[in-house]
Amino acid sequence: MRSLAALLVVVMLWGVGLFAFASRVAHATPAADPGRAQGIVALTGGSSRRLQAGMALLQAGRGHRLLISGVNRKATREEVRRAARAVAGPLYECCVDLGFEAIDTLGNARETAEWARARGYDRLILVTADYHMPRALLELRGAMPGVKLTPFPVATEDVDAHAWWKTPQGLKLMVMEYDKYLVILAREAVLRLGPRSGHEASAAQDRAVRGGEGQGTEGHGPGGQPSGGN
Repeated sequence: MRSLAALLVVVMLWGVGLFAFASRVAHATPAADPGRAQGIVALTGGSSRRLQAGMALLQAGRGHRLLISGVNRKATREEVRRAARAVAGPLYECCVDLGFEAIDTLGNARETAEWARARGYDRLILVTADYHMPRALLELRGAMPGVKLTPFPVATEDVDAHAWWKTPQGLKLMVMEYDKYLVILAREAVLRLGPRSGHEASAAQDRAVRGGEGQGTEGHGPGGQPSGGN
């Protein structure tokens, strides 16, 4: 009986957390004006809306440069430009950087951290899907704790964040993303338990991610490459 009661408590807490997570996602869009930052980062995924939002922010002068992280290695710069609906010209050629290394959200975080460090940026606007934003913020903040991140979530096509439970697609998306978010929360809690060298922490992150974040449900950037946008 005690085991059953404990299981019911865990399930209840999981359910409460799921609805709290979904409410956070539902109220994330439309995004508030992010103000100005040094750089803008757009994470690729199943929709080009993220790229388009990132490019619009760059064109509006919200940052000096835009990084598109998680681009398909087979995609050309022109294909990415079209996906982002960027106007061909000096701004796109000079101020948009493409990241081809990331294949998941942890990869996005590492790719972004390297880009920000190389540019000397400590203020970034992060663009990704509304449901993906909580997990993306956890990963990026873990990779670069000294950088201020301003979220700019983009509404997800084909899923009503205010009624996600009414369709199999919406239910599956929210539950899977919430579970991934819990995995990252647990991993970060473990990493904070004691002092570790950078090498040990990185190895622990790799082990946790391999165990809790498969690539099969990740999004796809231009050209179909699995990406961290999800």
